[in-house]
Amino acid sequence: MSTFRHINDVSCQWTSRPIGLIELIGGSYISIKPEVTYKRLISSFLQRNFAVHSWGYIPNFDHQLQANHAWKQFRQSRKILEKRVGLIPKSIRLGHSLGCKLHLLAPDGGRNCDGLVAISFNNFKADRSIPLLKKMSQKLKFQTEFSPSPRETLNLIREHYEQINNLLIKFKNDSLDQNDFLLKSLKERPADKSKIMHLNGNHLTPVSVGLREKLLKTNLQNSLKYESIDFIVDQITHWEILTS
Repeated sequence: MSTFRHINDVSCQWTSRPIGLIELIGGSYISIKPEVTYKRLISSFLQRNFAVHSWGYIPNFDHQLQANHAWKQFRQSRKILEKRVGLIPKSIRLGHSLGCKLHLLAPDGGRNCDGLVAISFNNFKADRSIPLLKKMSQKLKFQTEFSPSPRETLNLIREHYEQINNLLIKFKNDSLDQNDFLLKSLKERPADKSKIMHLNGNHLTPVSVGLREKLLKTNLQNSLKYESIDFIVDQITHWEILTS
């Protein structure tokens, strides 16, 4: 049994005595209501007695500003939770696709968590991420890019991101994944402990079945889908930093 409430743009789902906290930022345009689009993933964490805070947002071009907003609202939500249940001993930031980038740009450089899990990290340029933007910008003669840009993002990670515990999850059938570039940047920092896992699946594997079926227009085997999500959750909740 879990408690649900909204704190600003954060959907908070709490067990009575959580042993850890997951702070989730999902992918672009599927995280307006993350408690719906990541329902199965969140439920799996709750079953393992982890509280889950998921940030809802509509993406814009200023990723740094959005990263700052998410970080501030997660911090406020955590304080409210800890007033209720006491100190949370384990805290993991979990990002999917664009959500990985927003976590990596957090103002604290990842210091105030035990680690980051980056699922299907995506750091493409704006004209690759937004359909028709390239044609429109050429026609109307304007230039638009995310802030920070993909190159600036990787530079910021190398120079300012301080969390050494990072678990990168890359799916074998995911043409949008850029975790290899992320791992390279992370490994250029001193004392880095980042590692990457390669799993079966695609870019939408973490997303709940209903939305995924609508997007792909196919019949999925629910049991296999659930097994994939449960396996990912097991990897995160049994990550060695949680027991150190």
